Amino acid sequence: MEATLNEQQLLRRQSLEQLRALGIDPYPAALFPVNCLAADIRAQYNQSAEDNKWKEVVLAGRLMTRRIMGKAAFADLQDSSGRMQIYVNRDEICPDENKDLYNTVFKKLLDIGDIIGVKGHVFTTQTGELSVHVTELQLLSKCLNPLPLPKQDADGNVFDAFTDPEARYRMRYVDLVVNPHFKETFIKRTKVIQSLRNTFNSKGYLEVETPILQTIHGGAAARPFMTHHNALDIPLYLRIANELYLKRLIVGGFDGVYEFAKNFRNEGIDRTHNPEFTALEIYVAYKDYYWMMDFVEEMLETCAIDVTGSASVTLGEHQISFAKPYARLTMAEAIKKYGNIDIEGKSEAELGAEAKKLGCEVTAQMGVAKLIDEIFGACAEKHLIQPTFITDYPVEMSPLTKKHRSKPGLVERFELFVNGKEIANAYTELNDPIDQRERFEDQLALAARGDDEAMAYDHDFVRSLEYAMPPTSGLGVGIDRLTMMLTNQQSIQEVLFFPQMRPEKFD
Repeated sequence: MEATLNEQQLLRRQSLEQLRALGIDPYPAALFPVNCLAADIRAQYNQSAEDNKWKEVVLAGRLMTRRIMGKAAFADLQDSSGRMQIYVNRDEICPDENKDLYNTVFKKLLDIGDIIGVKGHVFTTQTGELSVHVTELQLLSKCLNPLPLPKQDADGNVFDAFTDPEARYRMRYVDLVVNPHFKETFIKRTKVIQSLRNTFNSKGYLEVETPILQTIHGGAAARPFMTHHNALDIPLYLRIANELYLKRLIVGGFDGVYEFAKNFRNEGIDRTHNPEFTALEIYVAYKDYYWMMDFVEEMLETCAIDVTGSASVTLGEHQISFAKPYARLTMAEAIKKYGNIDIEGKSEAELGAEAKKLGCEVTAQMGVAKLIDEIFGACAEKHLIQPTFITDYPVEMSPLTKKHRSKPGLVERFELFVNGKEIANAYTELNDPIDQRERFEDQLALAARGDDEAMAYDHDFVRSLEYAMPPTSGLGVGIDRLTMMLTNQQSIQEVLFFPQMRPEKFD
């Protein structure tokens, strides 16, 4: 049921019917031959040059302002690249006796937010502003809801700006119209993905696609979303990670594969988490996590330069340098450095006591791995502002990672932290099928203790390892968080076009 209309909405619908009564289709299907953008005009025409006159252009966009001066008017047209002033003269767009297009349509029935197309000539006004002298004008789409445009008083104070976060995220289509500067964030997001893809392709790695609907929620420790397939009468899960499928492809003979994956985790929503998120995962045969650290440094330095023009970026109150090399600390070293706690050799009970001292919530379902992770998060993460590799995690924390070649009880894993947040996770991949089977069994034991994020046992993945997977290093990068850092955003919702929100109630 449609919500009750306010006065402005009713007036716009009345204008819609009057347009139709005049024989004007407010939503025409005909092609409109746009040949330039506002930014193209600004780039190609000199504001002070006389030769601007009679340069014919065809552009389209939203009517954002209108200043009527009798038989002529100035207006602002906003397209995907910015705004351009247009000059509309009654006798230019209505050369015949019938002046309805100007007197009735343009002056009375068009509204701010309507999409129009114009043809005309570029010229410079007496005040030096580059403009388009309109010779033809056509309504292309009628806007039935008023835009929440900000207003500015004589002192420069801005009122009624569209700034409420919940409204902006729910109606991103309005946000991008009235706050067009936010487009730059999403343009940079695309540049992040393009830069990473270019790096991988230049090295000969293959971009692939793996299943989103999976029979087993493997590849990470997270709570999945569950659905049901009617034809097969089986439960299915939205993937929480694509790791196990990509490693199957390494078994199959590809030396390097990567995927930009939509993943889904049934977790809370906050400034750094959204249930649906984008992750990059890449796996390269015959490499280890030492190689991967060097590779990540090269990859992120290149990405920062491609996206921002510099390896150094501003993030809140910090200046972050993505220039290599990055600091490297083991997890135990970081906990000892920032928390003055020596975790080596401590029992589960001792670790639980240390976690409680730090204010962590400790439950019976937690094992050694989760306790260490809680301790690290409480005492160390916030100090890791500049890019820092945290390496050599306890084996209990990493069921898919190869045991450390020289440090018993640890695995060859690193996470990259920037501004106190983890943005990348990498291993020397576990390729011993017997060891992998035992690790999965350990995860089943955790699940039996009530850990609803314990990893599921994937029998087919173990079988694939029995056909021999070469030594491999794998990496996962959170694209949303990386974009936040390269666009100076503090909330993940600012880098997602349509973040997850509670359903809106309509009257």
